[in-house]
Amino acid sequence: MTKLHNELLRDIGTLARTIHYLHDLHFKELALQRGQFIFLTRICENAGINQNDLSLLLKVDKSTTAKAVQKLTAAGYISRQRSSTDQRQWQLVPTAKARKVYEQIIAEENASLAICLQNFTPAEQKTVARLVQKMCANVQTHWRESKM
Repeated sequence: MTKLHNELLRDIGTLARTIHYLHDLHFKELALQRGQFIFLTRICENAGINQNDLSLLLKVDKSTTAKAVQKLTAAGYISRQRSSTDQRQWQLVPTAKARKVYEQIIAEENASLAICLQNFTPAEQKTVARLVQKMCANVQTHWRESKM
């Protein structure tokens, strides 16, 4: 039987699932359903982004983005506006309600990050960030090719 070379990706997956679970619990009071906070933060940070670009940014399929956008719109967190440059496209714009909860979401993400990096030196924190960014860049090309 083939043996796994390293459990790094399993550990990263466990870390991501645990943090998302805790965030989902915290954000339930904001009427945000599972994982919607990720979409909401990126729309707040990229006001006017279209659904296709949001999908690419988050590395999720278009149907997942469409469902999240629909739910966020229904909950009053975002609005859809026709693009002034291309009438076929819709731009996603955060509402005042979204901007208000954005601050809470970022505070929670910062708290989670502090927990993850406790007992790390500043140099270790920079190294982890650099290495994870490098891993993301390595898989970016493969992900893009799989979507073409």
